Amino acid sequence: MINMNFYIIIPAHNEESSIGITLDSLVNQTLLPKRIVVVNDNSTDKTQDIVESYTSKYPWIQLINSKSSNEHLPGSKIIHAFYKGYETLDEDYDVLCKFDADLIFPNNYIEQLSNHFNKNVKLGMVSGFCYIEKNGEWVLENLTRKNHVRGALKAYKKDCFLQIGKLKRSMGWDTVDELLARFYGWELLTNESLHVKHLKPTGMSYNKASKYLQGEAMYKMRYGFTITLISALKLAYKKGSLVLFKDYLEGYFKAKKNKIAFLVTEDEGKFIRNLRWKGMLNKFQ
Repeated sequence: MINMNFYIIIPAHNEESSIGITLDSLVNQTLLPKRIVVVNDNSTDKTQDIVESYTSKYPWIQLINSKSSNEHLPGSKIIHAFYKGYETLDEDYDVLCKFDADLIFPNNYIEQLSNHFNKNVKLGMVSGFCYIEKNGEWVLENLTRKNHVRGALKAYKKDCFLQIGKLKRSMGWDTVDELLARFYGWELLTNESLHVKHLKPTGMSYNKASKYLQGEAMYKMRYGFTITLISALKLAYKKGSLVLFKDYLEGYFKAKKNKIAFLVTEDEGKFIRNLRWKGMLNKFQ
């Protein structure tokens, strides 16, 4: 099998407690990435110093310092940082990854991704599963469908990444990318045997101002009201807060009232709605 060239971009904001652990797990891979770019996004802690201790040892690790808002708004902030890293890359990659700065990867993680991509030319995205520590044990972070490639662990085949129009600068970027990949005929794979330790469970550091953005994203993906209603209820239930259900719906209606620009075309939206209905109906069969 051909070893693929992996480029990894890691946005990092005040990650001094975890970025070194994440980089340790990546520099000890059985198949090393060709490049890692850490985007230090307005950190006020020792994130920069820690990353520099790796760039001095590993010439294929690069640090970019970027300035953005201190507020941790899901979607826009992290994708802004991602593009600061992406701008520095050349085209000599087969797979592009966007990883979070608080992950511990098994040492065969990248090699396993490479194997999956090699075996299936129609495979556009692959990931393992996030596990979080609970009562001294690592358990599955069960926030989404098992076939969803989590935002923390994105790995895109180059052609897929370019065909979907790269990453959307919006909340919902890590859902619409999959939906567009499927629209263009790409397949997705999640490998249950690849356990990635997630040191900060999703949503822990999000700003309160972000509470309406999930509903806004559902509007921008052209879900329509009924699918938004079902999706919002399910997500709020999984997060253990029915207050979020109200916030999601309010975000949807605010976006609709303000006629916020959609992330997808009408044809893509129709495909997305059909795909969502098919997924929901399959659960009752």
